[in-house]
Amino acid sequence: MVVAGCPWCHVATTEDPRVEGESGLWSGDELDLDAYLARIGWQAGRGGELAPDLATLRGLHRAHVRAVPFENLDVALGKPVPLDLKSLQDKLVGRRRGGYCYEQNSLFAAVLERIGFTVAARGARNRSRGATLPPVTHALLVVTVDGEQWLCDVGFGWQGPLEPVPLRDGVRVDQSGWTFGIKAEGEGILVLRSLRPQGWTDLYAFAPQTLYPGDFTVMNHYSSSHPHSRFLGQVVAQRPGEEARRALVRETLSVVRPDGTAEERVVGTGVLIATLQSEFGIELDEEERAGLERMHPTGV
Repeated sequence: MVVAGCPWCHVATTEDPRVEGESGLWSGDELDLDAYLARIGWQAGRGGELAPDLATLRGLHRAHVRAVPFENLDVALGKPVPLDLKSLQDKLVGRRRGGYCYEQNSLFAAVLERIGFTVAARGARNRSRGATLPPVTHALLVVTVDGEQWLCDVGFGWQGPLEPVPLRDGVRVDQSGWTFGIKAEGEGILVLRSLRPQGWTDLYAFAPQTLYPGDFTVMNHYSSSHPHSRFLGQVVAQRPGEEARRALVRETLSVVRPDGTAEERVVGTGVLIATLQSEFGIELDEEERAGLERMHPTGV
């Protein structure tokens, strides 16, 4: 199968691997794949053709998280967060902005669907904030390759994986010095974990139930507008990295390295826009810059 209009893609099969009845679920046929590949810096020489195989999945996942930052700036500014593919392409690809989980994983699902992967969505409960019991608001993907399921998540921010993680109980994978694992619990729950100097830390837990774009819309409405949402009223920008992971939450910029060393500094209003650009690669227009400066909590 050759992906129409994409010079990178050749799939050596005549069968469509997508689940019957779900063809085009993520609007992959509407995707400008060439523009997306340019956005993430995909190089033709990295192995040749795109195909629904593990090498392609790993390469795309790592390239995406390296290029597209996690950020909530539209929510912070009180703007709507549409999840249709045209809007996602315009924002994350055309305007070189970032987004949070619903935006990033919806776009990534469209990319994978276009190439021919079997993609399903899941909803997760965030456990990275300690003993609190938050609602299920995180969105991730499960991709099946050669009969094996892989957790794919380009939208969990600075704590997320760089590459897919195999969904097997007890698995442990090293990704450029960052270690992730999967733990199975009762009722079919799977937990993504991260190994820190102090031991394993749960990141989030998810059930095997398949979610659909409409479910993302409902979850997105809560996260972008509910008064209890942690994304309202503050700037959040994050980026996982190989040598360091960075997070700006309100006025605090944190940098963590694989060996556990960390540093923090205050980002004042005067350097906020420059920090978003230099640390996260976020490009903003004049109205967005002014709006964020007005709401930033420190005048340092």
